[in-house]
Amino acid sequence: MRLTKFGHACVRVEQDSTVVVVDPGGFTEPGAVDGATVVLITHEHADHYSADHLRRTDAPILTVEGVAARIRVDAPDLVERLSVVRAGSVLDVGLPVDVVGERHAMIHPEIPRVDNSGFVLTVDGLRIYHPGDSLTLPEREIDLLLAPISAPWLKVGEAIDFVRAVGAPRNLGIHDKVYTDAALGMVDAHMGNLLPEGQEFLRLPEGSDL
Repeated sequence: MRLTKFGHACVRVEQDSTVVVVDPGGFTEPGAVDGATVVLITHEHADHYSADHLRRTDAPILTVEGVAARIRVDAPDLVERLSVVRAGSVLDVGLPVDVVGERHAMIHPEIPRVDNSGFVLTVDGLRIYHPGDSLTLPEREIDLLLAPISAPWLKVGEAIDFVRAVGAPRNLGIHDKVYTDAALGMVDAHMGNLLPEGQEFLRLPEGSDL
């Protein structure tokens, strides 16, 4: 298994001939989708969804209804590759994927919450959870959490508590483009000081493998 961290919230998971790319949005290099066998999109915000990136690949696109509705309007040329997923579904994309959650975290009470579903990928017996823009608990044991660390809907204390609550032994920081290096260093320090023994937190440069 190979996991590559791309820009912001995008990760790429490869196992044998299966290449799953999650959330190649506007902060992600277009090449992240090259060779993909399936693309998963958690929600419709531009840092997670880019029609131009999806046009770069001919892979199937699996996503929530909110994104599907956007694609039908913005990029009808992609519709034939589109499938809508729902919370609680179990997908077979060359490896098992569980669909978790239904709504984006709250940014502000006056901003409507869009559809958002995270994905639990099972690879070589390891469960990898990408929550999208949510703090939805996966209600199962997770081996690697892709942990959001910077967002308009998130403060560092909430990020720490989410990592603690999921309880994964390994936690890779994602959703990190809007912080400066100094702010990311603060996140590293707080995670290092406040996570319990047995929980590792790490960050990777864009394009690096775990």
